[in-house]
Amino acid sequence: MSLIGLVLAPALGFPLACEIGKTCEVQNYVDRIEGPGVGDYRCGSETYEAHNGVDIRLADMAAQRRGVDVLAPAAGRVSRVRDGVADVSVRVRGQAAVAGQECGNGIVIDHGEGWESQACHLAQGSVKVRIGETVRAGQPIARVGLSGNTEYPHLHLTIRHLGRVVDPFRPDGGGCEAVGGPGTGSLWTARAAVMMSYKPAAMLNVGFSGQTLTLDGVDDPGPVPAGKTAPALLAYVRAINLRVGDQQSLVVTGPDGKVLAEARPAPQARNQAQYLVYAGRKTPAGGWPGGIYHAHYRLVRDSAVVMERGFEVRIP
Repeated sequence: MSLIGLVLAPALGFPLACEIGKTCEVQNYVDRIEGPGVGDYRCGSETYEAHNGVDIRLADMAAQRRGVDVLAPAAGRVSRVRDGVADVSVRVRGQAAVAGQECGNGIVIDHGEGWESQACHLAQGSVKVRIGETVRAGQPIARVGLSGNTEYPHLHLTIRHLGRVVDPFRPDGGGCEAVGGPGTGSLWTARAAVMMSYKPAAMLNVGFSGQTLTLDGVDDPGPVPAGKTAPALLAYVRAINLRVGDQQSLVVTGPDGKVLAEARPAPQARNQAQYLVYAGRKTPAGGWPGGIYHAHYRLVRDSAVVMERGFEVRIP
């Protein structure tokens, strides 16, 4: 445990069995702005109005179906449990259907000294603990689901002290900090803090597809593999936490080094939680020549490159 002022607080471990940057990403932080307007602990906009926790998002529904364990962030005693809520997107069920069950399937753990954690949007039937049970830090307690008020598979983790929401990245209640570490007196263990180092934006999915994609198609059932005679050859990137003015580019080159296709969307007109950009062409008669096809993605913000990545696919 660590000291926050004069109050003994739990040291929080990373609460999911996934790898940031590969199989999951932080989508949202606690909204630190009271009243209208939003702001995260790094003075950014990776949150939304009155958001009271940290959202860690899986790459897609295929990962959710395979099963990703939710881990107890610290030792404690289970004080509340809900299970039995269906894993159905709120876009399908509607807000009225989840009223009073916005958390979906959830677990609350009492960590002592007035501290508690609440894990939300757990998979139906996956809860592994009972009320009154003692858990250890890092113990699997459920799996990530799609229950409650959510459109995508993720863990929503809220930390409270004496009933008040606490930002685990900046629990001292001070203002945001534009530079620096994970936050003054962060509740996270050193390992968890490194894993969740703040990113100005992130790429949730990248790859090549054999057909045109939509955001829903990236999630489920997933892209059709690229191949010599697939309907098309497209490179795609799903970026999250874009801001007003962001400029994206995606360029695809063939085995001969020549540009095959490119996409340069207009600068972002508003902040967006996610955006899918793709570039490619329909398959020519006779199929694609064999070789390695390259793609390069770049995100420019305020005239500076804040994110870029190259990736490739081999056509036999």
